[in-house]
Amino acid sequence: MRPLDEHRAAALALAAPLAPEERGLDELDGMVLAQDVRSEDLLPRWDNSAMDGYAARAADVTPGVVLQVVADLAAGSGDEPVVRPGTVARIMTGAPLPQGADAVVPVEDTDGGTETVTIHEVPATGAHIRRAGEDAVPGDLVVAAGTALGPAHIAAIASVGRATALVHRRPRVAVVSTGDELVPPGTPLMRGQLPDSNSWLLAAAVREAGGEPRRLGPVADDPKALHALLVGLEDVDLVLTSGGVSMGAYDVVKAALADEAGVEFVRVAVQPGKPQGLGRLPNGTPIVTLPGNPVSSFVSFELFVRPALRRMAGHVDVERPTVTATSDDAWSTPPERAQVMPVRFVSDGGDPHVVRATGRGSGSHLVARLALAEGLAVIPASVDSVSAGDRINVLRITP
Repeated sequence: MRPLDEHRAAALALAAPLAPEERGLDELDGMVLAQDVRSEDLLPRWDNSAMDGYAARAADVTPGVVLQVVADLAAGSGDEPVVRPGTVARIMTGAPLPQGADAVVPVEDTDGGTETVTIHEVPATGAHIRRAGEDAVPGDLVVAAGTALGPAHIAAIASVGRATALVHRRPRVAVVSTGDELVPPGTPLMRGQLPDSNSWLLAAAVREAGGEPRRLGPVADDPKALHALLVGLEDVDLVLTSGGVSMGAYDVVKAALADEAGVEFVRVAVQPGKPQGLGRLPNGTPIVTLPGNPVSSFVSFELFVRPALRRMAGHVDVERPTVTATSDDAWSTPPERAQVMPVRFVSDGGDPHVVRATGRGSGSHLVARLALAEGLAVIPASVDSVSAGDRINVLRITP
């Protein structure tokens, strides 16, 4: 059997960051920046007021002084009045500071109207002024390449006058579930039939990882038809199948791709998820074939597919966060195979504790119970069993 880490490396080797594309601000959320964004100008571009009030000469102000109002400046005003001795300009937050003024007096420290104003508090020189270049100067790094963009990053890009940014696009993934027994959810079940949950699970997992899923299926157990479907897929960056990769008589994915030299089927030393396949289709598109039992499919996605998708999307850190937790539970592990156990956290913080997500363990068919899982405990093949109190490594799969 292939060791778990070796198969993870083989899956990751299929992936490379996708070619960068210029995208508009409204498309950037969640995408990974491919090129540094730097400021090309001062930010702010001019001295401006941090308060609603009056732009004044600090030397003119004494408690109770009455000064003449020579201008009224709203945010965005292009007026350029001059504040001379004995005068002030009424000013709103964000408006450019007029020539001659060196302080802003907040409106709550004044009484007055549009012609004169009485000032009660003496401002310090420079009070309530935002200086040009205080945020950034030309050449400053605003957002670094490799950053997964969120609202604050997008605002920063917009603030330096950029309407677009160069990003790695989201990987497009064909999700194919196979099996004559599968029917669309909501369809009345005949004896032996099952609702297709895998394609929905994997499509959602692709989307959560930053990809764009194209859900196809369920597909019947017809090797020729499946082969034609898989090799004919266009405009996708990865093909992901579930089911039909084990040792049975009706393992359609293995049968469909048996003659494809670029695809290999292996047994991996992990439980659940021993039967696996991966490689490239004739057109060079990577394909990863996962087992059909839902928990096996989910665990396999987390271990082998998600890191590859994140690399395609341009992420530098492609792995789930890992924490070391104390097990409050005990269970046996399979001989000579790593085990991936769905767990939930019973305490968090500085010393997290976990238990199995369900008392039925990591049974590969327990898809309804999978909703309870908050993490995946990865137990090395060298460990014979887990005892209460053991420290174990857990991949966090929920925030």
